[in-house]
Amino acid sequence: MEAASAVTWSFVATSTSSRVSITNPIAFNPAWCSTPIIRLPLYASSTTFFPSFPIPHTNPRNSGLYLTRCSTRPDTTDKNSPVGSSSDSNSDSKPGDSAAPASNESLSSAAAAASSPSSSWGLVFDLGRSDSWDSAQIGSPVVKRFLSDDEERWYMWYHGASDENSVSDSIGLAVSSNGVHWERGSGPVRSSGDVGLVMDCGKDWWAFDTMSVRPSEIVVMSSNRVRGSTAVYWLYYTGYCSEKVVFLDDSLGSYLENPERMGKIFKSLPGLAISQDGRHWARIEGEHHTGALFDVGLDNEWDSMYIASPQAVFHGNGDLRMYYHSFDVENGQFAIGVARSRDGIRWVKLGKIMGGGISGGFDELGAVKACVLKNRGDGKYVMAYEGVDGNGRKSIGLALSPDGLKEWRRLQNEAVLKPAEDDGWDNEGVESPCLVQMNGDGDGGEWRLYYRGIGHGGRTGIGMAVCEGSDIRSFRKWTGFHL
Repeated sequence: MEAASAVTWSFVATSTSSRVSITNPIAFNPAWCSTPIIRLPLYASSTTFFPSFPIPHTNPRNSGLYLTRCSTRPDTTDKNSPVGSSSDSNSDSKPGDSAAPASNESLSSAAAAASSPSSSWGLVFDLGRSDSWDSAQIGSPVVKRFLSDDEERWYMWYHGASDENSVSDSIGLAVSSNGVHWERGSGPVRSSGDVGLVMDCGKDWWAFDTMSVRPSEIVVMSSNRVRGSTAVYWLYYTGYCSEKVVFLDDSLGSYLENPERMGKIFKSLPGLAISQDGRHWARIEGEHHTGALFDVGLDNEWDSMYIASPQAVFHGNGDLRMYYHSFDVENGQFAIGVARSRDGIRWVKLGKIMGGGISGGFDELGAVKACVLKNRGDGKYVMAYEGVDGNGRKSIGLALSPDGLKEWRRLQNEAVLKPAEDDGWDNEGVESPCLVQMNGDGDGGEWRLYYRGIGHGGRTGIGMAVCEGSDIRSFRKWTGFHL
C-alpha cells in the first residue's frame, strides 16, 4: 500500500452515500463536551481504513470500513447543528423493539441505593433481566459526560455476559441524564438511537479477541473541516482469545485469572475499534498479526504474560499515552506500564511505572486497571487503580504524577474506596475504576468514581462514589441526591 502524503482519513458512510473525509483534524472543545476532543495525525487509503505505514502481516481483516454517519454526540442525527454549536441537541429517535431500553429496571437499581439500607449504597447499575445480553456479569464501566446549554447526557460503555454464555464478554452502551439513572437495552442495537449490545467478540479464527472483549477507554476526535457535523469515537479495548498462558507457580491460585472467574490465564492483547455513533464499531487492524495493537513482552520482560486494560490518554498534539497492566512474573506482582504513540495506533512501550505497595497494604500484590486523567484544576495527572492485597481482595487507590509518564507516587497507603462490610452488595471487592471530573475550573468541584462491585456468589454490579472538593483522599458511596 502506498503511503498517503496528506494528513487525511476517509470513511465510507454507507454502501450508497458519498464519502465522508476527515482532513487535517483540528483539536477543539465544543461547548457540550466535558471530555477533550483531540487531533491526531491520520492517513487515508483509497480502499481501506488503516494508517499508511506498512503492515507486517496482511490479514483478511483489512477491509473497507462502512459506518453510519452521525454527529458529535453518540445519539445525535444529521439534523443537528455543526460541532460546538450551542443548539446541538440529542436525537429524539426511539430504539428498535429488539433492544428497547429497560429503563425501569435500571432506575430501580439507583432508587434502591437511595432508599434502602446501607447494603445497597453505591449501586447505580445492576445486572440485566434474565433474557438480556448482560444478565450474568457486568463491569469495566467507561463513563463519559456530555454537556450543552440546555441538557446533560451521560454514556456508559461496559462489558456484560449472558446466562446462556457466561464465559464470553461483549460490550454494551447505556445512557443517562444524570449519571445515576441509566437506560439500557436487552439486545443488540439497531439504530443510532438504540442502547444495548454494541460490540461482540471477533469472528476471525486468527484474531486476538475471539473469546471476550472489554472496554477500557473512549477517546473522541473531531474536525470542523468535515461537511456536516462528524465525530469519531476511538474505543480501546481488551481482547481475549482461547490461548492459555502457562504459569507454573500455583501459590497465587485464582488471583491470576485473566479474565477473572475463568479459572485459567488466557492471553489478552489491546485492540482498537472506531465508530461514528458510539454504537456501530469497526475494528482497526493493528501491527500485530492477530490484529492487536501490540504484543506481550519477551520472556524476560515484565509484561510477557498478557496485556490488559489499555487506557489511552491524550496529552498533546501527536502525543498519546496508554496505561495497561500485566503480571510481572519475576517480581510476583501485578504492575502497570505505559506506552506512547503519535497517531493512536503505533505504540512504543516505555516500561513499568507502578508495582506492588507496602507489605500488608491494600495493594501489596500489585496494581491493575488504571484510569488516568489530567486534573483540570492543577494540571497534574490522577490515576485511579485497582489494588490487590495479599489475599487477592480488591480495593481502589489513587496515585499522582506531574507529567503522566514518570514520578508516579501513591496518594496514600490506604485505599480511597473499599469493599462494603457485612452484607453489602459489593462486599467481596471493588474494582475497574473510572474517574469523572465534574468541573475542575478551580480547586473545588466534584469527582465521581464509577466502579465494578462484586458481592456474594460473585454477583456483580456497577457502583458510584463521590468526592466533593479538592481533597480526593476519600470517596463516599452514593446514597442519593441531597437537596
